[in-house]
Amino acid sequence: MAAPAADTIVALSSGAPPAAIGIIRLSGPDAFAVAAVVAGPLPAPREAALRALRGDDGALLDRALVLVFAGPATATGEDLVEFHCHGGRAVVAAVEEALLRHPGVRRAEPGEFTRRALAAGRIDLAQAEGLGDLLMAETETQRRAAIASAEGAIGRAVGAWTQRLVILSAQVEAALDFADEDDVAVDLASVTAGVGALAGEMAAFLDAPTIERLRDGIRVVLAGAPNAGKSTLLNALAERDAAIVSPISGTTRDRIDIPVARDGIAYLLTDTAGLRDASDDPIEAIGIDRAREAIGAADIVLWLDDAPPPAGAVSIYARADLPGRSAAPEGRLAVSALTGEGIAALWRALAVRAGRLLPRLDQPVLNLRQRDLCRQAHGELAAITTDSDPLMVAEHLRRARTALDRITGAAGTEAMLDALFSRFCIGK
Repeated sequence: MAAPAADTIVALSSGAPPAAIGIIRLSGPDAFAVAAVVAGPLPAPREAALRALRGDDGALLDRALVLVFAGPATATGEDLVEFHCHGGRAVVAAVEEALLRHPGVRRAEPGEFTRRALAAGRIDLAQAEGLGDLLMAETETQRRAAIASAEGAIGRAVGAWTQRLVILSAQVEAALDFADEDDVAVDLASVTAGVGALAGEMAAFLDAPTIERLRDGIRVVLAGAPNAGKSTLLNALAERDAAIVSPISGTTRDRIDIPVARDGIAYLLTDTAGLRDASDDPIEAIGIDRAREAIGAADIVLWLDDAPPPAGAVSIYARADLPGRSAAPEGRLAVSALTGEGIAALWRALAVRAGRLLPRLDQPVLNLRQRDLCRQAHGELAAITTDSDPLMVAEHLRRARTALDRITGAAGTEAMLDALFSRFCIGK
């Protein structure tokens, strides 16, 4: 659990040294006082100035740009100072040590700068989660979805839903508070109509894929009979020798998972053991069972077999370079891993299918935690359509608001926050 925010924290917020520049960040109530001891007179807020950084004995540590940011209008909501030093290991270590010698200053924990921003109301929980996804982003689609979350797209959508719930709740609560007044009556039909419209919008979000699909990748399983060319095709798609290739039937005994990014989309390519009805080899039999499990869990199956493919699979006519296999049967994509024939067409086919499975990037994308809370809120709204008791309607609306508040962090638990920020780097 994070230490109390009364401490002043310090950490390197740029890449690990050696580097051209090392940015050391100091945040907390004593940030300005400590920075002044190390750097001398501080520059005006938000104006960079060159300063000589010195240790306790007055020895020169480095000459660096110093920037001062006065709270609460800072990244953490606190007074904050940045030292843009030379990025050598010894320089960064010496400046950090000089700052840490002061009472009340300690090293930041993972994600603590962002956690303080959340506590100060500078960002909401959905933005913090988006920032975490942005730090982990490896493809263009991951980056675009994460930056939308980090910029508050989810918070704005949830905030709009919450505002509408507040208005609906006010209508019901007013009728309950003034039930004895003849001129105050609850129009449950109007409330129900408003609830139905809001539930419909939430349902659209729930129907969309989660952001985890972008991060985990589209699961593409290569399947078919033994010696059908699955491993060879896997290597061609991965553009490296990821799987052992041999003319000996049954070389692949277990599944091999290879992550690949192509045109901004993450894929997880899986090579599997060749399928056959039965095997006297117990190891091969286990591999066949695992292959069938992988096929069942696949998003896309590449079927390298002359037998009829499973429903929805992409039927591949592999080894099209071999004599007698130049003309692919109708409905099958001719591919040669040796010559490269059909590889580009296969990637295009995969991209089309992946596009149907990935979330749209022109609207906020929920993660699994946010999706579960949205589903809870949607369930409370759905219950209103079958409940005409104003007291129960008010309670369902209250529970729906609570679930939405937990998406943005207006209501939450320390344990969940600890889990979130533990995956951040120290300087965030």
